[in-house]
Amino acid sequence: MRNWLLPEYIEDILPAEALRVEGLRWQLLELFRVHGYQVVIPPLLEYVESLLTGTGHDMDIRTFKLVDQLSGRLMGVRADITPQVARIDAHLLNRQGVARLCYAASVLHTLPTGIAGSREPLQVGAEIYGHPGLESDIEIQQLMLKALKLAGVGNVHLNVGHVAIFRSLIQEARIGAETEAELFRALQAKDVAALKELTLSLPTVVREALLLLPEMYGDAEMLDVAMKKLPDHPAIRQALADLRSLAERLAGSVSSLCFDLSDLRGYHYHSGIVFAAYAQGWADAVALGGRYDEVGLAFGRARPATGFSLDLREISTALPAAELPKGILAPFSGANSLREKVDALRNQGEVVVVELPGHQANRADLNCDRMLVEKNGVWEVLKI
Repeated sequence: MRNWLLPEYIEDILPAEALRVEGLRWQLLELFRVHGYQVVIPPLLEYVESLLTGTGHDMDIRTFKLVDQLSGRLMGVRADITPQVARIDAHLLNRQGVARLCYAASVLHTLPTGIAGSREPLQVGAEIYGHPGLESDIEIQQLMLKALKLAGVGNVHLNVGHVAIFRSLIQEARIGAETEAELFRALQAKDVAALKELTLSLPTVVREALLLLPEMYGDAEMLDVAMKKLPDHPAIRQALADLRSLAERLAGSVSSLCFDLSDLRGYHYHSGIVFAAYAQGWADAVALGGRYDEVGLAFGRARPATGFSLDLREISTALPAAELPKGILAPFSGANSLREKVDALRNQGEVVVVELPGHQANRADLNCDRMLVEKNGVWEVLKI
């Protein structure tokens, strides 16, 4: 095997694509900045106890682990930045009010998320800490939709669920952890036959509600049906009311909006509204998010939280091919007048490439369509 081959699902990003990815990254961070979000840069490595605490348990199998040569302790390469940002908010910033934080950096996965996925996603996201209400859920979803539009993703379909409905039914029937896990898997697969078998011994009201959840899929009108058919439990009523308000606030912001009450994405991580954005041209969700109010407790301070993230590398691969901008070729010279002209052009945003001696035959590799030519002591830009 050639020793320069990369591991499976690990790829280089070449100049044209890298330029587009980096450009989008900075545009997204600027979008977050003008909305009041502050950038944080968590470390690539942490002790596994920190990475896999609270929100991190679902990430255990996806996290590369290694031994720290300084301490002898087990460390992990981050597979998700969100838990790190939650730690920063809870343990380092220690703000009492609302904190808006954002990030853009690589993560590493032991396994790809899909057949064509990368094990090194470029995760970009935004989080709101300190506000428990629906207003922050709406803000974060609207920001996500703006971010996707900025990245060139159009005709977004938003799928929304609420884990509190399932959790309330589990608590109502005092269902054990093992049965809860089995019910969770059956609901995720919409396996009605398995649900019927698993709910045989449960109270009738809870059993009927759990069997209804896979059918509770559709637009805002479905929420009215759910309000009539699901148990009159305060948490369930509040969850449905929040989803109804969300539908009203997001009207016109998204191409289509669908509610799925059996969608328990990140159930052990999230505590309220969860959502996934889909678009034509992508097999999987282009962005994911939700509320995770219970995470900060693992880091010493419980803070309500909601946020979203997307993989910029994944989005970039489905966008139109990028082209490197053409540059201006400058001769190799020590003339002050040439140096001043080159500096002036670069200050205007032009790409100016100095042609090093002996490489005239490879001029085409420099991607220049103009060149600097001296005429009567004045440097002019002419087409090649």
